[in-house]
Amino acid sequence: MSIPLLEVRDLKKHFPVRTGLLQRVTAHVKAVDGVSFSLDQGETLGLVGESGCGKSTTGRAILRLLPVTSGEVMFQGKNLLAMHGEELRRARQQFQMVFQDPFASLDPRMTVSRIVGEPLEAHGLGSSKAERDDRVVHILEEVGLDPSVLNRYAFEFSGGQRQRIGIARALVLNPSLVVADEPVSALDVSIQAQVINLLAELREKLSLTYLFIAHDLSVVKHISDRVAVMYLGRIVETARTEELFSDPMHPYTQALLSAAPVPEPGKKGERIILGGDVPSPLNPPSGCTFHPRCFRAMDRCSREIPELMERKNGHFTACHLYD
Repeated sequence: MSIPLLEVRDLKKHFPVRTGLLQRVTAHVKAVDGVSFSLDQGETLGLVGESGCGKSTTGRAILRLLPVTSGEVMFQGKNLLAMHGEELRRARQQFQMVFQDPFASLDPRMTVSRIVGEPLEAHGLGSSKAERDDRVVHILEEVGLDPSVLNRYAFEFSGGQRQRIGIARALVLNPSLVVADEPVSALDVSIQAQVINLLAELREKLSLTYLFIAHDLSVVKHISDRVAVMYLGRIVETARTEELFSDPMHPYTQALLSAAPVPEPGKKGERIILGGDVPSPLNPPSGCTFHPRCFRAMDRCSREIPELMERKNGHFTACHLYD
């Protein structure tokens, strides 16, 4: 069997909390607390959950944009977290990120030509400026932008056009893996579908692999092959997209799907209302972190942390209900 393009093993990212005059570490915010999953070449995994559950931190930690507390990130069979210097710089050509906010992620003082061409210069790709310029023009056309925009500045464009520029910047190095961190959440609803369709087309055309981070379940359903649901720093359920949407097993997933709008409201099931607020990752509950809000909680849920186990073919759930 071929190895996965990306394999994340027990990834943890804890942020230290410093207090007092001497700024001693007194606690840790457990933003990501033992996340594991894999991605095959050409696959799209949707990573979903409420705000603050650790989705974006997971994506940034995987790409070494944040230092990792512990765990392994295997990319093409090699541990990214063990790489340094020139080895890491070369590996970075193979994975890129599309950021959430196209208004903040592009430098307003740089032209489109410089924004998209900068990664080529940073990695020393292209034998001449003319060759790099040709690559920039080609990738702009791939994302639906006319080469006439080359000498314009980012602030001159709409949100959807800016995100296309951000996608072009991520793809100019011809990466294998793209982490898309809520790439449409800052855009108007009328533009979101265009960008999602563009990402889907580029995946097929360029043989890309996506880790697609989002909180909008309808977006994830449209573009993802598999879905992983996060809650308070951990993955609580993962399955093929059709399987997860038709037969969610974890109570948290069931609640999320019950709150999602549907085209035919008459066919919608009963809404599941969760009690309380999301606990703080600074002081998470014992046992299953979802148990204080769970409508199916049992006594053991407050004592034992459930393991993410395969309950059906390819359907994994971390819940004591199925033990």
